[in-house]
Amino acid sequence: MIIVDSVLINIAAVAALYLRFELSVPSVYLSQYVKAAPLFTLVSVAVFAALGLYSVILRYASIDQLLASASGAFISTMVLWGLLKYRVAPGYPRSALIITGVFEFIFLGGLRISVRLFDRIRGGFLGTFGYSDEQAIRVLIVGAGDAGAILGRELSKPSVPQYKLMAYIDDDPFKKNTRVNRVKVYGGRHLIPRLVNEFGIDEVIIAMPSVAPTVIKEIVKLCQSTGAKIKALPRLMDMAGRPFDMGMIRDIDIEDLLGRPEVNLDTEKIQDYLHGKTVLVTGAGGSIGLEICKQVARFGPGHLILLGHGENSIFEAKLALDTEFPGLKKQLVVADVRDLARIKDVFSKYRPEVVFHAAAHKHVPLMEANIQEAIKTNVFGTLNVARAALHYEARKFVMISTDKAVNPTSVMGASKRVAELVVQSINSISAYTQFVSVRFGNVLGSRGSVVPIFRRQIAQGGPVTVTHPDMRRYFMTKKEAVELVLQAGTMGHGGEIFVLDMGEPVRILEMAEQMIRLSGRIPYSEIPIVFTGIRPGEKLFEEILTAEEGTSATHHAQIFVAKQQPIDLESFHLDLARLEELVYPRNLNCQVFGEDVAGPCTGAATGEVYAGARELAASRNAESTPVWKLSKHTLPVMSGDKEILELLGQLVPEFTCRNDGVRE
Repeated sequence: MIIVDSVLINIAAVAALYLRFELSVPSVYLSQYVKAAPLFTLVSVAVFAALGLYSVILRYASIDQLLASASGAFISTMVLWGLLKYRVAPGYPRSALIITGVFEFIFLGGLRISVRLFDRIRGGFLGTFGYSDEQAIRVLIVGAGDAGAILGRELSKPSVPQYKLMAYIDDDPFKKNTRVNRVKVYGGRHLIPRLVNEFGIDEVIIAMPSVAPTVIKEIVKLCQSTGAKIKALPRLMDMAGRPFDMGMIRDIDIEDLLGRPEVNLDTEKIQDYLHGKTVLVTGAGGSIGLEICKQVARFGPGHLILLGHGENSIFEAKLALDTEFPGLKKQLVVADVRDLARIKDVFSKYRPEVVFHAAAHKHVPLMEANIQEAIKTNVFGTLNVARAALHYEARKFVMISTDKAVNPTSVMGASKRVAELVVQSINSISAYTQFVSVRFGNVLGSRGSVVPIFRRQIAQGGPVTVTHPDMRRYFMTKKEAVELVLQAGTMGHGGEIFVLDMGEPVRILEMAEQMIRLSGRIPYSEIPIVFTGIRPGEKLFEEILTAEEGTSATHHAQIFVAKQQPIDLESFHLDLARLEELVYPRNLNCQVFGEDVAGPCTGAATGEVYAGARELAASRNAESTPVWKLSKHTLPVMSGDKEILELLGQLVPEFTCRNDGVRE
């Protein structure tokens, strides 16, 4: 290209002289130009390179290359004028210089566009021998803006002959009856069903990456009755910095239909408390924990500690972070939050400044059958991590809670409510660390949630199982939930329970029907839906707040603060000590309350609060036998579930439970 351009600009200058003098060029002007030509050629080529004319594949040349050619021709001509006027020949005809510039633009721009023009003609010619109209996938693009124009141009390339763009749809009345990529824009979205039927459309692609989710939902509703497959381009923030390719086109997913606004983050405040800090995430191998790690990594922590119980999930989390954030300094820690000694060792070694506590047992029916495990992890695991954060003076502790902690009917919900009280109680004795909880509902796509289950059932041909036709839940995406968790970490002074705006509850049956339609199937006829009945511990409707709590607003429109009642610390910790005695073997040493719980930030008053709990623990420990000295006939025996449920009812009065210990 450099050689070709060098030849062309010299041809342009000589041709300009011949045109100016009607083919009879005085020899003096030709000799003057020959003297200026070497330096003129070198400088011009350098200018063209600086303008990027040699960094573009010619068959992808666009209007940008035409503009660059025009700029290059103008600058090149000015260079020639300067050389002739001040170094070679002041009398060189100015009209010849102007003609030189015009010729340069024609040659430079024409060369670059001609390659693309030839490619288009060749593609059209070869297309007649490629896919027939019957074989081609007929496409309707919704959105005739920049994204739609780029998509239409890609669909017209010879490299994707299997597609045939038939029409555009756009709600902008000024675009109606115009053409984009030689294809007509027919009008607003209400025309979609008619055009799909008229043109035999196979795929409708929504090319509006910046539009609100409510608009996507309306368009999908119009498309679903047509039988055409529905696809979309990703959101602008997901496309940023990446060149467009056909692989970006994806199937519409249930997350696209939530109809929720984008989260507006105060990134400066988040940056302030995360950038350069040592951040510990418990439950880092889980879906929420991993998303926290990814979003924390965006803000440049000094050191990220991934703590989890499952070695494989932590390893998978590392691989995901290695791909997205190769320069991130991180440490993998396999540990159980129920192991106080191990947790203290981790805090002693890494001294985290910010802690996100996402480790928890969350499956409602499963925890109904494994009550002790729910208590150990959700209550005492939280207590262990919170006490370690207090003792080693972390700056911020954020616990992930759930809407199931509100008026709980399940062991999981009650245990998470006790965990909220644990965080509130630890904050009340902290002089440095700020302890907060963040409460939100179901997360779409999280491990074990309803969406992956429905996807798997639909892929298997059904049936899709729904517990009850009136079951409703609050939903938000992982990304949205974690963004608000990070934002909540910037707020408050400690002790708050932040409640995320979950929007309107979603009917599970409608979600199942929608997912079946998105898969291209028909609910009830092609994919049956079966009602299995409400499972142990489940409610028809989840709540975000109790009637007594209420909320107060924060400076963020999507985050509120639940108003909390003060805790009687002495009574609360005595109940915790009794609860621990019930879930751990009676003849093993107490793990939590058998030692001095007062950290460096607590005073004498705190010691009095814990005195009763210590006394209770000491009385048990006096009769305990180390587990390694027990024979096979005297193995530790756990307490019954009934006593645990009764004590949970004391800790969480709103926990509904019959006297026989069976869930309401």
